[in-house]
Amino acid sequence: MSPDTVSAQAKFKQKFELPFTLLADTDHSVAERYGVWKEKMNYGKTYMGVERTTFLIGKDGRVTRVFAKVTPKGHAEEVAAALIGNRESEQPGSGRRETGDA
Repeated sequence: MSPDTVSAQAKFKQKFELPFTLLADTDHSVAERYGVWKEKMNYGKTYMGVERTTFLIGKDGRVTRVFAKVTPKGHAEEVAAALIGNRESEQPGSGRRETGDA
């Protein structure tokens, strides 16, 4: 999800051949509810923007893990490992359920 426009999201999806839907949050209302619409600083200027964050959301709609202030390098592998862990913890009889910061 991004505060970018629907058309910008569509171009990004096409450029990187992503097999999933990207959501546009142009009024940043969802980012605000998730607590990631924050004051940022770049080259001495402050502005409001999205703090890059990944949320894993379980089948029940609850947030199971939060990755805050992420950087792209290596993040996909980190999320994939967490997803595998979540899948294993949701198996019947596992007795485990991992929860994150939210």
